[in-house]
Amino acid sequence: MDELTIQQLIKAQFSGAVSDTSSYVNLAVQTVAVLIGGIVLWRISVVMHKKKLAQRSRNQFFDTPYSKGWKRKE
Repeated sequence: MDELTIQQLIKAQFSGAVSDTSSYVNLAVQTVAVLIGGIVLWRISVVMHKKKLAQRSRNQFFDTPYSKGWKRKE
C-alpha cells in the first residue's frame, strides 16, 4: 500500500511539473520573440532616419557667405 501512495505522489509531482515547464518555455519563447522584434524595429527605424536625413537638404535662403564661414566642417 505504501508503494501505491509513493507512486501516486511521484505521478502527481511530475504531471504538475510538466505543465509548469511548458508555461515557462512558452514565456521564454515570447520574451525572446519580443526582444528580437524590438531589435529589428529599432534597426529599421535607424535606417529610415538616416535615409530621411540624407534626403533633407538645407534651405538656400540661409546659405550666406557669413553662415558658410561659421559652419562646422564635417
